[in-house]
Amino acid sequence: MMSYTRILFLMAYVGYLFTFLVHNQAVARDQLVIGITQFPATLNPNINSMLAKSYVLNMALRPFTTYDQNWNLICLLCTELPTIENGLAKPETLPNGDTGVRITYTIQPKARWGDGRPVTTSDVIFTWEVGRHQKAGFSGLEGYRRILDVEAIDDKTFSLLIDRLSYNYNALNNFYIIPSHLETAAFAEPSEYRHRTTYDTEPSHPGLYFGPYKIVSVESGAEIVLERNRHWFGSEPYFKRIVVRVIENTAALEANLLSGAIDYIAGELGFTIEQALSFDRRKGDGYNTMYKSGLIYEHLDINLENPIFADRRVRQALVYSLNRSQLVSQLFGGRQTVAHTNISPLDRIHSEDVPIYSYDLNKASELLDSAGWTVFRDGIRHNSDGTRLSFQLMTTAGNKSRELVQQVLQSQWHEAGIEAIIRNEPARVFFGETMTKRANKGLSMYAWLSTPESLPLTTLRSDNIPSSKNGWSGQNYPG
Repeated sequence: MMSYTRILFLMAYVGYLFTFLVHNQAVARDQLVIGITQFPATLNPNINSMLAKSYVLNMALRPFTTYDQNWNLICLLCTELPTIENGLAKPETLPNGDTGVRITYTIQPKARWGDGRPVTTSDVIFTWEVGRHQKAGFSGLEGYRRILDVEAIDDKTFSLLIDRLSYNYNALNNFYIIPSHLETAAFAEPSEYRHRTTYDTEPSHPGLYFGPYKIVSVESGAEIVLERNRHWFGSEPYFKRIVVRVIENTAALEANLLSGAIDYIAGELGFTIEQALSFDRRKGDGYNTMYKSGLIYEHLDINLENPIFADRRVRQALVYSLNRSQLVSQLFGGRQTVAHTNISPLDRIHSEDVPIYSYDLNKASELLDSAGWTVFRDGIRHNSDGTRLSFQLMTTAGNKSRELVQQVLQSQWHEAGIEAIIRNEPARVFFGETMTKRANKGLSMYAWLSTPESLPLTTLRSDNIPSSKNGWSGQNYPG
């Protein structure tokens, strides 16, 4: 595994923050209006890993498995979790002599797409075929490559042959099936699939969803409306209708909450910590603000194609010159912690025995001097060739918290003779184009989700670097 200084600077773990109106009297509501700050770049569950998309689609789709509140792996779309103990998972010797595992899953018998068609093993096989195609653009390409074969036992039961027997052999947390009866035509030309998927050309088609809700209307950049799915096989959801309204500017988001235009602000994609603290002081009597530790961490991706970052000493100097503890204390009132790794402290595999890059400006200066960045002009370091130690620093426009962090980073780096030029884009462009196509040659700041016991395969492996050759699949944006 690569040194994390090559890949990213871990900034801080973000506690989920939920804000919603508390009424003086209980009133039955059929509709809930949620405010978030980003609009999904796509609604296809398998193309890119944008948090805004996951937030919406988790109301309309289900993976086969997930972790519950006690960090136990459970079934959502399957009927029984396969294990070696219950015989539904069996080690198998592969032709090359390696040990794989064959796992049998059964789809919930009443699971149907929103147009009434049953969810079947044909959808599973089709999803696998699309996912493993190098040009289809699935972000989780590595997971599909590990599945060597899918066998349909009947319409609802299938087996997977996995290329290795690992600790998480029976987890299908990121296997979101797509409807073969709607997506086959879109996949006729695999390299064009990401542009032709029905999830984007006709996102309100009921046959795309089988969860408790289905998307009934989409106003691009503005809102997504979901209503109960009458074909849902589980318990009936409380609200008949959920409106997810996108307000990118967080000051405007607050104004909409105060006016009653929205009922609830999502902690994952809403107020920043400092905004919530301020709101709580000013309006806390009429609203309920909840803070809860979460699995999201802010980080900085370095594009390793930039020759400035080829020297490890430069990458180390960048993080040594940042006082992240001071940043967390001053901007977030101590409600966040510095992230020293990509694994949440809540995760049972979290360890304190990791390298710590504490603030050390002298150490940063020594590293930069030894790397040849010794000439100062206008307060910025240059090397012997006259190259300026300067790069672009990007994040999502309109996110006040990130913009404040950018300013702090810019100031702290300047003290070390490093120039960061701030340029931001709307989230949909930033994630849909710039990150996916690795267009920013500097540093990119955004959040990742630390899922339980997850291996960073799609974010660190060299065969998961997005490129035109693989249809921009994978999530190793640094390279």
